[in-house]
Amino acid sequence: MRIDSSKRRNQGRRILVGVAILASALFGLFTVQRLWLDSARLVSIQEIGDSCYLSTSDDASVTSSPEESLFASFGETTVHAQEVGRTLDVSRQPIRDLEETAPLYGSIAVDTQRDEVYLQDSNRWSIRVFGRLDNAKPGDPPNEPRRIIGGPKTELQFNSCVWVDPASGDIYSVENDTGDIMVVFPNLATGNTEPSRKLTVTHRSFAMVVEPETKELYMSVQFPPQIQVYSPTASGKDKPLRALKGDKTGLSDAHGIAIDSKNKLLFVNNWGNISDPNVPGSGRFEPPSITVYPLNANGNTPPLRIIQGPKTRMDWPAAMSLDPDTGDLYVANDIDQSIIVFHGTDQGDVAPFRVIKGPKTHLSYPLGVFVDAKNKEVWAANLGNSAATVYPLNANGDVAPLRIIRSAADDKVTMRFGKGRTLAYDTKREEILVPN
Repeated sequence: MRIDSSKRRNQGRRILVGVAILASALFGLFTVQRLWLDSARLVSIQEIGDSCYLSTSDDASVTSSPEESLFASFGETTVHAQEVGRTLDVSRQPIRDLEETAPLYGSIAVDTQRDEVYLQDSNRWSIRVFGRLDNAKPGDPPNEPRRIIGGPKTELQFNSCVWVDPASGDIYSVENDTGDIMVVFPNLATGNTEPSRKLTVTHRSFAMVVEPETKELYMSVQFPPQIQVYSPTASGKDKPLRALKGDKTGLSDAHGIAIDSKNKLLFVNNWGNISDPNVPGSGRFEPPSITVYPLNANGNTPPLRIIQGPKTRMDWPAAMSLDPDTGDLYVANDIDQSIIVFHGTDQGDVAPFRVIKGPKTHLSYPLGVFVDAKNKEVWAANLGNSAATVYPLNANGDVAPLRIIRSAADDKVTMRFGKGRTLAYDTKREEILVPN
């Protein structure tokens, strides 16, 4: 678009020309490009295909050829702008890209039989496998993974949870918002490999866990909130065996889940976003909560008890993991940048009896948590610094991790991109705002 110099002077700082190829280029939904002037309006929102990443990458460990790469550039895009009733074409490359090239870890699983750590990377759409005793000290280069599962054949995209079968070593991963599938890989899978099994799941599935005795697969769904239970061998379009859902359940934007096999209990944490999809204007916000049910709960079953209130410190609670020996419940507390621990018998507005939090911990927006009862350790997957941190199981306060697995520099601060769909520009502060 061309604007003559006199008009530019008259308009002064009101003129903002921004052609931004950003938004969901990280996650393959849209390229959003906007030209914002007093005389211009919405430019275009264009789909960019199935790939998850706009920019080219040096990471050759995921795929072996350009045509297979999830991260190949989509090239030049034509933008259409409207000005005073006429349409103009603006075809040019962006001045700069704003992108996160490091992995963003949102989930973690530990294979205690094989001493391996599995990290779910929601940015590069991959699963990275490390040794349990790997450790990057300050000043050391990032840890190199033993292997990476990733590429178009894997069907990993915007995955939110990884789980490893302790017996077989099979690797489970569920997709949260675009592909609506759970995939399973054999233990030594690597590279751009097809899953050995796939299961179509409900849109916005988030977390999963397998009950050790029955081997039934429990899966949380954010909205409409529910817990679905599948048979151990479910695949294809198999339906759940049962589902916990309904207005009496207390479920509200369900996220993390944990199972107490000894006491036959199911724990679910909720973000508190509530609405009836059939009733416009029924949405409301409630405080986050943890709701507790009998393990075999089905249908519109009320919770046995609820943990909820300001003393709990819950702020976007994500994954949960339970210590099978003590029944203690560990919660990845995202926005509070902490790991909070409750007794399995807690209820009401109760404070966690232990909190791992502070600058020494290296916690940074933890989304994943895993209790390793065998080695008496608790792990966290941190979205904010491309790292996994591990602590003694009884850690409390501002404690340094025993070890750190990281995929970036030790002072890394990630952009924490989620699934951006749009952006805005603050002209006063000269800041780009990207909701995720």
